Amino acid sequence: MVNIMGQHKHKQAESPAEQMLDAQALILYNDEVNTFDHVIAALVEVCDHTLEQAEQSAMIAHYKGKCPVLEGEYSKLKAACDAMSRREITVSIE
Repeated sequence: MVNIMGQHKHKQAESPAEQMLDAQALILYNDEVNTFDHVIAALVEVCDHTLEQAEQSAMIAHYKGKCPVLEGEYSKLKAACDAMSRREITVSIE
């Protein structure tokens, strides 16, 4: 990065605490509408889960009401949230 004086400014690396503030999670919620197969397929396609990981996430959401399925920066999660919502799967970014 260059400031107005033409001097280079280096962006400081974020501390782990600052990185945690930037990180958010895509949360999958249990519903009474979607089948396990539909949710599992969406997790594999949208969130790049393995089949086993998708099955476990679906089960956790079923029994506990919700499950974090993807973590990262908001911009990354927004695309996944939109894709899951288009599949009529209840998710949010927290």
